Amino acid sequence: MSVLDFEQLVNELDDNISRLRAAAVREGRADATHEADSMAQERDTLLREFFAHGLTPWDEVLLARHKDRPYTLDYVPMLCEDFLELAGDRLYGDDGAMVGGFAQFGGSPIVLLGQQKGRDLKERQKRNFGYPRPEGYRKALRLMQMAGRFGRPVVTLVDTPGADSNVPSEERGISEAIARNLREMMILPTPTVAVIIGEGGSGGALGIAVADRVLMLEHAIYSVIAPEGCAAIIWRDPTRGADAAKAMRVTAKDALSLGLVDEVIPEPLGGAHRSPDIAGAAIKEAVARHLQELAGRPTEELLAMRFAKYRALGRFTGGDADSPPPAFGAVGNADGPPPFQPITGAEPVPQSI
Repeated sequence: MSVLDFEQLVNELDDNISRLRAAAVREGRADATHEADSMAQERDTLLREFFAHGLTPWDEVLLARHKDRPYTLDYVPMLCEDFLELAGDRLYGDDGAMVGGFAQFGGSPIVLLGQQKGRDLKERQKRNFGYPRPEGYRKALRLMQMAGRFGRPVVTLVDTPGADSNVPSEERGISEAIARNLREMMILPTPTVAVIIGEGGSGGALGIAVADRVLMLEHAIYSVIAPEGCAAIIWRDPTRGADAAKAMRVTAKDALSLGLVDEVIPEPLGGAHRSPDIAGAAIKEAVARHLQELAGRPTEELLAMRFAKYRALGRFTGGDADSPPPAFGAVGNADGPPPFQPITGAEPVPQSI
């Protein structure tokens, strides 16, 4: 049984509980209140047992895409105050799939960025179904550079299936826009924290996720391509998305074990969509803690830590003459230091690329 099939059963229990509680208020029935409480305990027990057995990678994909899962603009009022959204990239136009602006976080000013999908058809069209266009990434870069000039930390909320790949976006330089963001985020002279709240899809996610600390919600996913896209390429069968999700190791637990993220933020029982306030509070606590750890560090130290973090990803080590040859795709380096060696604090950090 998939997590969505199981959730249908839970939703039926929720409906019955709501009807019983309404009857208890309307008719003053104590027995209805007692029955509703018993049914709520039964529901929570079912949820705990189902999630305790462990979700499949495909279940995690379904939860990350859940229609009721909180999006960036749902979390904004939970995380900060006085959010002032800014629009436009000062080059072409605005992009509804990317939102951002200034805000107060725990009494301190920050720049908050995030990707937005939309709830109904009209909003989804406005937000391009969560696929950011070039102007979205250029808007994000404009805001991040403002944060660097003003000394404000940057917090990003990542939730996209990927960047827009339609012809107009290709014509306006979607690949260049993402690549420039990757470069500029590496040398941004201010603390940065990224939180993957739903789908972390390919370069579309990376365009705002090259941060000092990368956090990930428990039921979010992080991948180089959508599982269905991978299945279509590898097996010529997009219906094998579940097999691809398992092979690609897209879950938060996998990302943590691979060193791609720094922390997995627990979600409420059943997923963030069941208790958005609890999920928002957990995100706020984690972000505040990591910003506190980064606060006050000299820019040189901050950049050195950031360079070391990303240069350590995907490192390969060579063996001696008696070792078998490296597997296909592995990098051998018999002479000299291992490739992708992290820089040390003593090495100069480039201020531009």
